[in-house]
Amino acid sequence: MKSSFGSTINNRPPSQYRGRFAPSPSGFLHFGSLIAALSSYLDAKKNKGVWLVRIEDIDPPREKDGASDHILKTLDAFGLHWDGSVLYQSQQSDLYREVLNDLSHQNLSYFCQCTRADIKKMGGIYQGYCRHLVHPRDNTAIRVINNHAVTFYPDLVQGNVYCNLELAQEDFIIVRKEGLFAYQLSVVVDDIAQNISHVIRGCDLLEPTARQLSLFALLKIHPPQYGHVPLAITQNGYKLSKQNRTPALNIQKPQPSLIAALAFLGQKPPVDLLNCKVEEIINWAIANWSISQVPNQQKIIYHSP
Repeated sequence: MKSSFGSTINNRPPSQYRGRFAPSPSGFLHFGSLIAALSSYLDAKKNKGVWLVRIEDIDPPREKDGASDHILKTLDAFGLHWDGSVLYQSQQSDLYREVLNDLSHQNLSYFCQCTRADIKKMGGIYQGYCRHLVHPRDNTAIRVINNHAVTFYPDLVQGNVYCNLELAQEDFIIVRKEGLFAYQLSVVVDDIAQNISHVIRGCDLLEPTARQLSLFALLKIHPPQYGHVPLAITQNGYKLSKQNRTPALNIQKPQPSLIAALAFLGQKPPVDLLNCKVEEIINWAIANWSISQVPNQQKIIYHSP
């Protein structure tokens, strides 16, 4: 079919496995990032597919100088070599605007001025208050009319994932009031543009996946298959993240973290791999990768390598 936002897109699953890793440059990669990157890379390569890297640099206030380059340098040091060119979301603005215009012309979006405090008073779920109101464009968010609520979906790791009904039906934001493109819009549009067939990532995105599936349905595009691997958390229950100041990966000695990530993902690497070169570890991991061995817990306590 000819997409209304300018790309020729076949509304059927891609014939080749196409995976991706899409970090934001808000900081350097850490062990939690490695789990997501490694699992998506191995699943792509085990299935003789391609693995793409996308830098989600559409939120300048949160971005750290030099982080994008350091992320790519880290992936290389860990033997996670991407196919093709790196896609930067900051260069995709025209495509996002085309999709926004398309949704607007179909009366599938509207301006909203409700604040988080307003929504909290509504019970925590947005109730479509602004759907039939007329607001100015300035300093106003844009929401999509969610006519395709997704209440459950099959997951390659977690099995059937069930979503909160009210949250699944919510009209969600696709442009923030500051004028920045929202994550849900950019990630779906880029997955479509890059013809992504599989998305392997962390369990922190289980709920957002339902919204992304709703947007795929609104755009009449076949969605990727999803698999959500466990999150690494501290003894105190905190997610490993840049915001929690989790230490960056050691690119000078990647082997211990690679072995620890493989063990975290249930792959049972032999002890003697620790003394091997990075390329040898990655080759072993591709040959022995099994997504069925990945634990289906949503969180697992992190043990430093």
